[in-house]
Order: sequence, then structure tokens, then C-alpha cells
Amino acid sequence: METSRSNAPSYLAWSIFNTFCCCLPLGIAAIIFSTRVNSANIAGDQAMAESDSRTTKYLNIAALVCGIIFLIIIVLTFMGM
Repeated sequence: METSRSNAPSYLAWSIFNTFCCCLPLGIAAIIFSTRVNSANIAGDQAMAESDSRTTKYLNIAALVCGIIFLIIIVLTFMGM
């Protein structure tokens, strides 16, 4: 009997984008957790992969929000408001 398991998403591309475009510290942390997701998927540790994947997603959301806030501050500063 064959059991199929699905791999947890690593969000590596999103993590790299956030590192370069949004928030460097959170992006680096997200890349680290993304690689941990890949390692856990390869090792078959589904619980660890899911946990690290969730952490990666939250770090990426936080980095994106920080980047958007920073962009708004920059635009408002240069507009003289």
C-alpha cells in the first residue's frame, strides 16, 4: 500500500525577494527557515517541515509589511508631507 505525502511549501523565492526588496533581517531569517523546510521535507519529518513552513510564511508576511511601511515613509518624506 502506497501512502502519499505532500511536501510543505518552503517559500524560498518569496524569502529571497523579501531579502533584497523589503527587509533584510527578516528576509535572511526567512531564507534560513526555508532551507530548514527543504531539509525536513527530504528527511521525511512532516511535522518539522510544516512548523518551519508556517514560520517562514509569517516571517515573509512581516518582511513584506515592513517593506511597504518603509516605502510609504520614503514616499511621504520626499513629497514633503
